[in-house]
Amino acid sequence: MYLFWYTAFMSEILQTLDVRFFRTDTGREPVREWLLDLPREHKKAIGTEIKTVQFGWPIGMPVVRKLEKDLWEVRVDLGDTIARVLFTVLGNVMVLLHGFIKKSQKTPAPDLVTARRRKSELQRQLP
Repeated sequence: MYLFWYTAFMSEILQTLDVRFFRTDTGREPVREWLLDLPREHKKAIGTEIKTVQFGWPIGMPVVRKLEKDLWEVRVDLGDTIARVLFTVLGNVMVLLHGFIKKSQKTPAPDLVTARRRKSELQRQLP
């Protein structure tokens, strides 16, 4: 009985997101290109965490951290290094804006600027 209630309750709260790569005006998908250059095991780990967000949104730490209004990061421990994928959510769509390998505690300013710029471009494209 309890499990049924919990399952029904959670299905009303959690939503499944469609996942899309940010696409530039020229048709490039920078996050997809970044992922393709990574070792297979890193791609798999990052994909697993993105899928965790996709099927369990909203989700918090330690998988997702909110950086600012409408901008989050998927946090992926790759063992020898750490990856981040910055994203926004528009309706029920998770748009992957920027990905990078993290080398310091703080999210580097240039990476935040890139994600913000792509988010702005995306919002300008909306009707």
